[in-house]
Amino acid sequence: MAERIVIERLEFHGCCGVSLEERARPQPLAVDLEVDCQLEPAGRSDSLSHTVDYAALAQRIVEVGTSQDSCLLETLAERILAVLFAEFPIDRAKLWVRKLQPPIAHVAGSVGVTLDRTRMAQQLQHPDPVPAPFVMQQLTRLPKGRVLDVAAGRGRHTLFLASHGYEVEAVDRDTEALEQLAATARQRNFSTVTTRTVDLELPPPHDPDLGIERYDVIVVCFYLHRALFPALIDALKPNGMLLYETFTIDNYFHHRHPKRWEFCLAHNELLRLTSPLRTLHYDEGEHDGGHGAGSAFTAQLLAQKPPAFDASR
Repeated sequence: MAERIVIERLEFHGCCGVSLEERARPQPLAVDLEVDCQLEPAGRSDSLSHTVDYAALAQRIVEVGTSQDSCLLETLAERILAVLFAEFPIDRAKLWVRKLQPPIAHVAGSVGVTLDRTRMAQQLQHPDPVPAPFVMQQLTRLPKGRVLDVAAGRGRHTLFLASHGYEVEAVDRDTEALEQLAATARQRNFSTVTTRTVDLELPPPHDPDLGIERYDVIVVCFYLHRALFPALIDALKPNGMLLYETFTIDNYFHHRHPKRWEFCLAHNELLRLTSPLRTLHYDEGEHDGGHGAGSAFTAQLLAQKPPAFDASR
């Protein structure tokens, strides 16, 4: 069921102007926002987890508007939209950004720009990777603390979780991708993001060194290396959660992706691989993968490590 969230006249001071003189001092800006989202109405449960937190929306807009200078209002509006679509489960955003005291003769009111964009249009115009919908859906269930993003790549989930206050360590064997992720994190002032180059598929007896009871949350999306599961479980703190999604064998049969069927899960295989954990959510079927290229057949799991865990199992 669709719902719309509206924020009217969110005011802050930011540096925006073509001339150096105008950008040299903050001026009053205002943002009006309407966002559409496909979520269960919060009124049925009176729970914030069933809607988008408009206070969080407002906070991120102000952070974007006050953290960087912009020559054009159009640039500022694009930056705001990029953050909103990357960090919140919204389907459409209508944005009005304006200067409340423009340095223009004879203008008694404000001047500004409006943007009205769907998530699909945003992905086509700005093909930077966005978080998987499953990660955004489960965000409110995850414990706060330290996160391990496994096979993080360019870090779409690292950046998303860092924006929501998590300390995130991203591991991957692609050094170039991690360097790009680190640069993006610095640009967005995410001081809680660290990266580490790790080969997760070394043959036995080598260990990927994920640690013991180190993380409150481990996120693995669209990556499968079956021998890694014991290390993932060991690396979780007691009561820590594993969020996992990747392709099932149905995706190979329907779309021939991945190219090798060994990289796909058999039916219920993810449950067997994580049997020492308590399953909080599990679903196999056709889901939106968040890549803008249609749906995919995946298994989605959220599981929790027991408070007293026998590592010798």
